[in-house]
Amino acid sequence: MKKRLYSKIPLAQTIVALCEAKGIYHIVISPGSRNAPLTIGFSEHPEMKCYSIVDERCAAFFALGIAQQIQKPVILLCTSGSALLNYYPAISEAFYSDIPLVVLSADRPIERIDIGDGQTIRQKNVFENHITYSANLYSEVVAETTIDDVKIRQKQHEAQKHNEREINIALNAALEKNGPVHINVPFYEPLYDKLDQPTVIPKNIPLEYSYYKFSDDLQSEMLREWNNAERKMILIGVNSPGTVDQKWVEYFAEDPSVLVLTETTSNIHHDSHVNCIDQLISTLNPGEFEMLQPDVLLTIGGMVVSKRIKGFLRQYQPKSHWHIDSKKAYDTYFCLTEHIKLQPNQFFSSFLQNAEFVKSTYKADWISVRNQRRKDHDTYLSQIPFTDLKVFESIFNGIPDQQMIQLSNSSTVRYAQLFSLKSSFKVFCNRGTSGIDGCTSTSIGAALASGIPTTLITGDLSFFYDSNGLWNEYIPSNFKIIIINNDGGGIFRILPGKEESDNFAKYFETTHGLTALHLCKMNGFEYHAANTLEETVEEIKNIYSNDSLPQLLEVFTPRKQNDSTLIDYFKHFN
Repeated sequence: MKKRLYSKIPLAQTIVALCEAKGIYHIVISPGSRNAPLTIGFSEHPEMKCYSIVDERCAAFFALGIAQQIQKPVILLCTSGSALLNYYPAISEAFYSDIPLVVLSADRPIERIDIGDGQTIRQKNVFENHITYSANLYSEVVAETTIDDVKIRQKQHEAQKHNEREINIALNAALEKNGPVHINVPFYEPLYDKLDQPTVIPKNIPLEYSYYKFSDDLQSEMLREWNNAERKMILIGVNSPGTVDQKWVEYFAEDPSVLVLTETTSNIHHDSHVNCIDQLISTLNPGEFEMLQPDVLLTIGGMVVSKRIKGFLRQYQPKSHWHIDSKKAYDTYFCLTEHIKLQPNQFFSSFLQNAEFVKSTYKADWISVRNQRRKDHDTYLSQIPFTDLKVFESIFNGIPDQQMIQLSNSSTVRYAQLFSLKSSFKVFCNRGTSGIDGCTSTSIGAALASGIPTTLITGDLSFFYDSNGLWNEYIPSNFKIIIINNDGGGIFRILPGKEESDNFAKYFETTHGLTALHLCKMNGFEYHAANTLEETVEEIKNIYSNDSLPQLLEVFTPRKQNDSTLIDYFKHFN
């Protein structure tokens, strides 16, 4: 059995020991020298799961994908200098999506900053606007001989206790508040010395979860309003599978005064729900919007994709808006009246004990409209030519059951909102900041951590932007990527300001003429291409018939027809 080794630097030992004590076992390491003491400490630990990813931006999103699935903190470890800044896109995504990451950045000692030393930047509090906690540690000089001076020993002791406390606070914040934290760790050289026994035993400060009291008075007041409202709307945004118990889904399905609106990323399914929001509301007139306007709006989950529902609720505001979330509530519709800091299941267990069904036609009226919209959707899809919209229909029909679906931003997730996906799918998308920059890396981390067969559905710009995400030795052999390649940012063709000009194509659409063929050859993917509907259907079957190595299907769609097909889709509901 291999003997475990430890970094000689006590600070490195302290960090590894406290991560172990708090059950943080996944570490994504980007190579460097200044972070060597921590790389040694984690990689020598037999229970730590260490991954090596060279590109720090890809590493951060890979870690985000792991944390998204295990719902525990994942460590990011990098060297000093600009390496740290490459984490920022994923840190901001984690901040807004409530995903716990622990950034460990190695640094030079403070007296080496801004004096012209190599590979140094101002790392202290570098993420301050998008971080749950920033810890800035003291550097330690490791003496070669025993220190006899009492004052120096006292200073060492004080530095150790300061560092222990800051590390505890940061790690606890990641665990308690489900967000990213940053621990900046300055090291003196030498960096590579090892010991066969630790020299410190740091104190583990226990977690302190806050307790929210849902007062009887507030609950009674809300119940009175709920039990008298004939039009109640529940809107569910980004939501991890299993967050809401099925018994509550069934309960609301029975209440005729409650209309539940879900998005693809809500991972909640029921035949009584409106699951394609834009389908329902895109062509409503002012009178119909007034009929849809709720008395009470109850929201759960994270970010909402649909711009139309946001616009509707801002213009036709409910009398009350309650958001149920243990951490935060955004006043997205400028009418928030209550933030109940409970998990949805806790809230429903307490609140619904005394709730009553209210006689109403609210649900029935709008489910009738939804049913007609679904028929119109099917009719339109049966008539359209080979374009993005038709391709998405083929993709969602062809993906097998029990898949994790990772959606890229921005067109992809919006197209997905127009389809009723299989309830066995687990759907995720980086909607915290809605960026295209790390969708591939996130999906690979998620696939690895979950063990679930995973498909990334992505546009061409999103895919090529994160193409370094394929430089990764941990990609499962059953991982699939489907690229809808419309030769640029197709979403810009459906936004106001579209024009047929060289400047529009170059600076907005950014047409490129690229394919993923050579990236597949370089990174060990089996490549498939489709240029027609028939080829698309056939190649979807082909990629799911082979799990021996990762598969990529690139579907080429007509750039100048996709937008008109989508615009006419919404007109079809009139």
